Formats: sequence, C-alpha cells, structure tokens
Amino acid sequence: MSAQSHAQGHGHHRNYVKIWAILVGLLVVSVLGPMTGIREVMLITAFGVAAVKAYIVAKNFMHLDIEKPIIRWTLAIAVVFMVLLYAGVAPDVQKSDGQHWKKDAGFHHLPAQPQHEGAHAEGAENGSHAPAEGAKEQPQGATGH
Repeated sequence: MSAQSHAQGHGHHRNYVKIWAILVGLLVVSVLGPMTGIREVMLITAFGVAAVKAYIVAKNFMHLDIEKPIIRWTLAIAVVFMVLLYAGVAPDVQKSDGQHWKKDAGFHHLPAQPQHEGAHAEGAENGSHAPAEGAKEQPQGATGH
C-alpha cells in the first residue's frame, strides 16, 4: 500500500496547534475590538469573530466536515430558527416606546434588597440567635398590636 492511499484512508491531518493559534488570535481581536469605542468595529468583532470561531471549532474539533449531511442540515436549520426568533422579537424589544407604554430610565430597575437589622447582624457574629439588648422576645404567632 502506498503512502498516498494510506493517507487517504485516514482522512486529512489537522494541525491542532495552528488551529489553537488562530483561535487565540481571534480571541485577542474580539477583546481589543470593543476597546476602540467604534460601534461598527465592536459589532464586527463581537458577532463576526464569534461566528468565525464557532465555525472553526465545529469544523475542526467537532468534525462536522466529515459527518453525514443530516448533521449539517440540522445545524443550519437551528441557526435559521435562531435568526428568525431574533428578527421576530428584536423590533419590539429594541423600541423605547409603544402604543400604551414607554421605556423610561427606571425600566430595568430592581427593587432594593431589605437591609438586615443591627440586632440580626450582632447575633450572627457571635453565633447566637438571641435578640439584641432591650428587644422584647414575642411568642410565635403574637403580633405587636
């Protein structure tokens, strides 16, 4: 058996160090891109570089280039549905106002977390759950009315 036919039987050899170096280079580009402050550069480096890295990983590490066509079709259909979902909801989500609503500055406001009383913090420090000095202990179910 010749060397050429032997190589064809096992497929092509992947240079994983070269692929790793390309992925590291793309990582550097995707980190430095947003530092420019230019919107178009940020979008290209965020989404464009991510798509290229995903393709490289899928092709070389998941070996999708040698899989049956149904696997590629399944991946393509999933990507199409993802794009359709984004295209369907993005126009509404990215609006700042609508027919009976307006997204104001406090739209994403989260309610303040309740602050713990000083007595609770003091009790937690020494490991006891006793009330602080001067505090009356009430039986369970009793109200202070």
